[in-house]
Amino acid sequence: MNPLQTRQLVIDIPDRASGQPLDFALESGQVWGVLGPNGVGKTTLLHTLAGLRTPRSGDVWLGERSLTRIRRREVSQQLGLVFQERQDGFPATVLETALIGRHPWLSPWQMEGGEDLALAEKALEALDVAHLSDRLVNTLSGGERQRVGIATILTQNPDIWLLDEPTNHLDLHHQVAVLRLLENQAKSGKAVFMCLHDLNLAARWCDHLLLLFPNGEACWGPAERMLVPSVLERLYDQKLIMVEADGVPVFVPKKS
Repeated sequence: MNPLQTRQLVIDIPDRASGQPLDFALESGQVWGVLGPNGVGKTTLLHTLAGLRTPRSGDVWLGERSLTRIRRREVSQQLGLVFQERQDGFPATVLETALIGRHPWLSPWQMEGGEDLALAEKALEALDVAHLSDRLVNTLSGGERQRVGIATILTQNPDIWLLDEPTNHLDLHHQVAVLRLLENQAKSGKAVFMCLHDLNLAARWCDHLLLLFPNGEACWGPAERMLVPSVLERLYDQKLIMVEADGVPVFVPKKS
């Protein structure tokens, strides 16, 4: 796969004078988590990486080319984006929604074929929503809609997954199932980059972390280097207790 790279990237956050330039590369097999308090720009960063927002300065490269010089159809064949909240503009069934993931691979006016249908059905099965395939998406619960959104990207089959709060609205069982699916995508050679609010999910499932601070500062690297209590306390302005469970650090907020 082509690596996704930031080159002196400064995302455009309203009312913030500046931010630390970001220079990192998302490589095959990696699972990145983006952590930070509300309002630091996690979603803005994700949308900038996907080419949906213009950075204040710097650039995003996909392989050897700037994202701005690649046709959107080609970008969509390599990048998949899961939004934090889905906005369904018109009534569509779950299966029809999953099939949207095949659109980057079809020529104009080309209809989905049997192979596309099989990919969509397999993705819905993987996300435990195949039994809802004939339901209208706007009749589903928040968690079901989230799983349909992830199934759509699985149907798309991009090399790079960009996800904004992929565990949003999900119960514990489906949180683990989705994160295991993303881990398996990385093991197959894909790359995963996701914004998370849950520090412990990031500690458990991510091998790299990007920390975004309210003042525009940022740091990134292997997870074991980022999971430092003093740094995380400054990130969240919250005292933490760190314990270990199953070989993984677990962080608990202090009551006072």
